Amino acid sequence: VSKTLQHIEMVFQQFNLVRRLSALENVLIGRLGTMGVLRSTLRWYRKSDLELAMSLLERVGMADHAWQRADTLSGGQQQRVGIARALAQQPRLILADEPISALDPKSSEQVMELLLSIHTSERIAVICNLHHLDTVREYADRVVALKKGRLVFDGPPSGLGEELSRSLYYDERLEG
Repeated sequence: VSKTLQHIEMVFQQFNLVRRLSALENVLIGRLGTMGVLRSTLRWYRKSDLELAMSLLERVGMADHAWQRADTLSGGQQQRVGIARALAQQPRLILADEPISALDPKSSEQVMELLLSIHTSERIAVICNLHHLDTVREYADRVVALKKGRLVFDGPPSGLGEELSRSLYYDERLEG
């Protein structure tokens, strides 16, 4: 794996947590690449990794749920654990694939605020794939819009006018 790819981490639409493991153990999975095979197989984590994982759970507002199984957490809680797992790998770039598509409005706002905060305070670049233009307008500082694999817009959210918005989602095949 190239050094560049080691600094890119994903936040997934479907969370991709190990359901039977605790929130803390799911964050520690993000540290497996820094451990040897024996340590990772036995789940024998270094004290520094445990401390990092707990601090990241604190960072995403999930420290009180550290020992709770992932499958008992709400969708918003699971996504925040997924973000903590991504941060455990100490990335320079986070790719977020529809990170709020399966969440209720309040959880969606919490996750987007968290991603914005990570970008602002930790100086980690976040590229987020979103389909809800209101969310794009609220959180993005740059928008790259594609349609059928072609670039149709690259600029500030203020440039996403009504005509462009309609053209992004209008499907010519539905024309009467």
